[in-house]
Amino acid sequence: MRRSDRLVCLTQLFLENPHTAVSLTDLAERLGAAKSSLSEDLAIVRAVFEQRGIGTFETLTGAAGGIRYIPGVSETFAVEFVRGLQKELAEADRILPGGFLFMSDILGRPDVLDAAGRLFAHRFAGAGAEAVLTVETKGIPLAVSTARYLGLPIVVVRRNQRVTEGSAVSLNYVSGSDRRIQTMSLSRRSLREGSRALIIDDFMKAGGTARALVELLAEFHGRVAGIGVFTATLEPEKKLVNDYVSLVDIGQVDEEGRRVEILFGTYFRKESFRKEG
Repeated sequence: MRRSDRLVCLTQLFLENPHTAVSLTDLAERLGAAKSSLSEDLAIVRAVFEQRGIGTFETLTGAAGGIRYIPGVSETFAVEFVRGLQKELAEADRILPGGFLFMSDILGRPDVLDAAGRLFAHRFAGAGAEAVLTVETKGIPLAVSTARYLGLPIVVVRRNQRVTEGSAVSLNYVSGSDRRIQTMSLSRRSLREGSRALIIDDFMKAGGTARALVELLAEFHGRVAGIGVFTATLEPEKKLVNDYVSLVDIGQVDEEGRRVEILFGTYFRKESFRKEG
């Protein structure tokens, strides 16, 4: 196999298998190349990935040796993506009665979900998560995208217990937005005891759902690796969870004037990306 062919194969392999350890011995056999040649190929791929903000590689020690692709995003990519969201979310016809915004179309687009998943995976790459936890239904596609780039399984918390999932832990909680009593349930077989989970959701207002997910995780003696939300409201300022990462923040919504304030989220204040909305 020519070097150009090997470079294409390596690029495809790593992009399709993020956070997955790949043995250099297996790679050499699969591509029919000496380890020395393969190391040079990997150096080329790594240099391009890091230069383009696609990610980096982690070298694994051991008898066989190996390498793992860690997805990343550049500051330019992150800023341009969120600026695009700002423009779309600020459209006047998205404002619904009660000051809500219509976002289902945006959260149904594969390109948006893919980019958001990359951003969350980049932010929480070193958090030590063993699973991505979300609650049905709108947060599922976002959690799937994030889990893909982290190489982790996704665990879905149900609104109601299902007999097909066997024994489950149920939790009653007060919704932070409308103060209603709601229920969520998680099958005991879905999450291993003591797991460290990353919570991903589409929206946060007061943080009631996120707080309930934290408490439900505690029932499994688990720990929170982080909380990521696609959008969050600035009000109320005090949330029911102490720490979360948002891609976009929603400020004042003027129903009469058909205007909405869309800002860069906390993601850009917690990372090296520091941009004003």
